[in-house]
Amino acid sequence: MTNTPRSRPDHPVYVIGGGPGGLAVAASLREQGVRAVVLEKSEAVGASWRAHYDRLRLHTTRRLSALPGLPIPRSFGRWVARADVVRYLEKYAEFHELEIVTGVEVSRVERVGEDWLLHATGGRQLTGRAVVVATGYNHTPRLPEWPGLDAYGGELIHASAYRNPGPYEGKDVLVVGAGNTGAEIAADLVEGGAARVRLAVRTVPHIVRRSTAGWPAQRTGILVRRLPVRLVDKVGELMGRISVPDLSDQGLPRPDTGLYSRLREGAVPVQDVGLIDAVRKGKVEIVGAVDSFDGDKVLLADGSAITPDAVIAATGYRRALEPLVGHLGVLDERGRPAVRGARTAREAAGLHFTGFTNPISGMFREMAIDAEKIARAIRKSAGREAAGGPEATAG
Repeated sequence: MTNTPRSRPDHPVYVIGGGPGGLAVAASLREQGVRAVVLEKSEAVGASWRAHYDRLRLHTTRRLSALPGLPIPRSFGRWVARADVVRYLEKYAEFHELEIVTGVEVSRVERVGEDWLLHATGGRQLTGRAVVVATGYNHTPRLPEWPGLDAYGGELIHASAYRNPGPYEGKDVLVVGAGNTGAEIAADLVEGGAARVRLAVRTVPHIVRRSTAGWPAQRTGILVRRLPVRLVDKVGELMGRISVPDLSDQGLPRPDTGLYSRLREGAVPVQDVGLIDAVRKGKVEIVGAVDSFDGDKVLLADGSAITPDAVIAATGYRRALEPLVGHLGVLDERGRPAVRGARTAREAAGLHFTGFTNPISGMFREMAIDAEKIARAIRKSAGREAAGGPEATAG
């Protein structure tokens, strides 16, 4: 018996998700000579960016946010606006002539022999030699299970449904959650004419300037990301004291845990795009965490009750990977991929994940780096197959 070199040219690599991570991987695979098919459940690429609030801009610089093979146009400016990110993703798919199928949602991925079987919309069953999951860090809006929420009589939306401050002009608005989204929406509401804006804070965030004297926070993140946690925490504390005023009197004391320590637990620092000035001037009032709801009242952790006209819950998202791959044993206790990027879990060779972290060095930058590594790993695996390596069967 001899090993018969073989390949499976009829089985492409399937990329699940047509956002920046998925498009970057597809383009990198094409560059490596590997056919990739992007499956996007919506009707166009960049669906999550299309749905973000109007004010949003990349918190990372244009030069450090480009995906492989195509720079972001200089005309988009240093901090690229949401609408321009969408334009860039559309152009990226066109420029690289990516094979994209829209309106197809993958519900489950299974291993069948050496291949992967994808169960998709309309009863489709697709067979791929490898799969890259790029469904996004912000996939499914998450609302805490607050007591009394079901019977709340006031207006409440998740931040994913917020677009601009127009509907809230002249209103009393409570924003729940002091992450980047909550902080930016609060500042947006102030500038858009809301009568009163309160920001409910459970855990005091680290706040960093997006840029200090022309030096972007992202570059600092790139420089320190591989340094010891304690050292980065000390650097972060020093930079915070130099660049961010003490807002203790306004209800935002400096955090008592280090920036990098907090980041490793999943808490991303807030990049200031107006919150600091709004808090200093009293235009955004800091209040305690939301504890529960009672009729039309919002009860806070300090025992007080408020009755805002509207509540915007910037309470984060779930990765929602369990139905797709939870049965494969590739997720950790928090539902995140246990192994990401070019590496794959031993029990799931050929199944890759990208875009499931939010690093201080920039999500777009890291997805671009990941994409090229994933493409090389898949190409190398295909080469071993064709050469009759460990993945080939005896003939």
